[in-house]
Amino acid sequence: MSTTQHEGFDLSQIPGLAAQLRVDSIRSSTSAGSGHPTSSMSAVDLLATLMSRHLRYDWDSPEAPGNDHLVFSKGHASPLLYAVYKAAGVVSDQELMNGYRRFDERLEGHPTPVLPWVDVATGSLGQGLPDAVGIALSGKYLEKSPYRVWVLCGDSEMAEGSMWEALDKASHYGLTNLVTIVDVNRLGQRGPTDLGWDLESYQRRVEAFGARAVVIDGHDIAQIDHALAEADGDLDKPLVILAKTVKGKGFSEVEDADGWHGKPLPQDKAEKAIAELGGESNLLVRGPAAPHIDRPEPTVGTASMPTFEKGEGVATRKAYGAALAALGDADPRVVALDGEVSNSTGTGTFVDEHPERFFEMFIAEQQMVAAATGLSTRGHIAFASSFAAFLTRAADFIRMAPVSRVDLRMVGSHAGVEIGADGPSQMGLEDLALFAATQGSTVLYPADGTSTAALVQQMAETSGVSYMRTTRGEYPGLYEAGEEFPLGGSKTLVSSENDDVTLIGAGVTLHEALSAAATLAEQGTRARVIDAYSIKPIDVEGISAAVEATGGRVVVAEDHHAEGGLGAAVLAGLASAPITDLHLAHLAVDGVPGSGTSAELLDWAGIDAAHIASAARSLLEG
Repeated sequence: MSTTQHEGFDLSQIPGLAAQLRVDSIRSSTSAGSGHPTSSMSAVDLLATLMSRHLRYDWDSPEAPGNDHLVFSKGHASPLLYAVYKAAGVVSDQELMNGYRRFDERLEGHPTPVLPWVDVATGSLGQGLPDAVGIALSGKYLEKSPYRVWVLCGDSEMAEGSMWEALDKASHYGLTNLVTIVDVNRLGQRGPTDLGWDLESYQRRVEAFGARAVVIDGHDIAQIDHALAEADGDLDKPLVILAKTVKGKGFSEVEDADGWHGKPLPQDKAEKAIAELGGESNLLVRGPAAPHIDRPEPTVGTASMPTFEKGEGVATRKAYGAALAALGDADPRVVALDGEVSNSTGTGTFVDEHPERFFEMFIAEQQMVAAATGLSTRGHIAFASSFAAFLTRAADFIRMAPVSRVDLRMVGSHAGVEIGADGPSQMGLEDLALFAATQGSTVLYPADGTSTAALVQQMAETSGVSYMRTTRGEYPGLYEAGEEFPLGGSKTLVSSENDDVTLIGAGVTLHEALSAAATLAEQGTRARVIDAYSIKPIDVEGISAAVEATGGRVVVAEDHHAEGGLGAAVLAGLASAPITDLHLAHLAVDGVPGSGTSAELLDWAGIDAAHIASAARSLLEG
């Protein structure tokens, strides 16, 4: 074994480093009994050249603002990434051999930010490059920092549309600080990839999306070095390096051989491969230093939030826009993204007042969520909005946000059948379930302008994934300005000491519940009305107390499918409460709606005031 420190490798030294990275990729995965050594081995020469000569990074200070960023979109090549960390001296050989893919260890099967050198979690293919676009946007437009964002991609994931959304937006925003390296090793999990080694087709596609494509032999160190050096030049387009490589490169028995994807080498083959590669070594390598950058703490003021009069008609989507703009006035960290519907979601107010902190993602919801994820890693408070229905396109990106440990703030407008004549393709009826199922999430559904503004401010201060659902139509204000809306709370709008039934709504159905309560009162029935503006966490204590006070009789109405929404949250909360005699009617949207007025569709779905009142009477008669 050799142990040597190198500062500024020359080309002749890179093969030795590459051999070590290949050996360590094999050793770690064989020791773990699982992993992707062959997928790692194809990209070794690319990473050896990058880390030793081009990656400007202070390994002892991963938070240094001048550091470049390295994103493994090809997250299954984690043996290579961790071998790089060992070569940089930040992961020990012992940890590499005994910590990889083991329970309660930080070298997980796919990279996550539990490691301080990892920005975003990858492994769900098609996400690393889109997330990197957000990091590059921050560097170029917000931080105005000279750091570069290097992304290693696999050729299999180039079949994902999200990768081309990313290149399209990178080109649109002129992200010359973003360098994409595609490891074109021809073989995927079950056989050849879509394009195999057709580098000309890859080049045409990359260029069609407005980026600069450079085709190289991914095992020719001089070619790799020359291509990576283009990032130091005066680029006018994002750079994409298309590297033709061989899967399993370095061990003749598995090179370009099908059937080895995701399989560690058995011990006997591992020993043979290590011998063929020249044995184990412990080179310590650090490339060029990161430039020193001062990133002063932002000056944050106190937001002057918009106020709305009680009884004033306002669409909560418009109140959201006003509240977001007010937050932007006070806090320079607040940024906004939208999916080309900002004039409908309410974000247009922020665009008018803070255009330098707004990023239009057009009709590319996956890229919108990914860019918000990348921006969040750089300390920005990013709000991303679109129609609630369209956010479901980005479900996997939302799912990965907790794995990346990012704060993601999403707002979905035009929810439910309430939107009316646009019809079912525009109606978000699954959004609450999507976000409620996301780990550690917060799900909010305000019913008026005052609660909306208060909850937008709460979102800005809340960690994890938070989601707000807003309505298209205008509804009267229910609360006085200054009312507080704590997360996990609810509001009782109508009550007496002798109520007969509890009505629970959120958003549009809260207004219907209030109308139903008025109708029931005229008929001699006293209804308690609860605003469940916080769907997750739900107000277990407050709702349980109301239901118990009304003899276990409760009607829940929601403009959402029955599964995973408000009703599911209430039932889950009541399941933990000591209510032995529960009589619950759950009114939700069932079936595929059509076009119509809001009133017609609420009636069709059985969630309007008349149906709520009818359900309450049925409970009392039962």
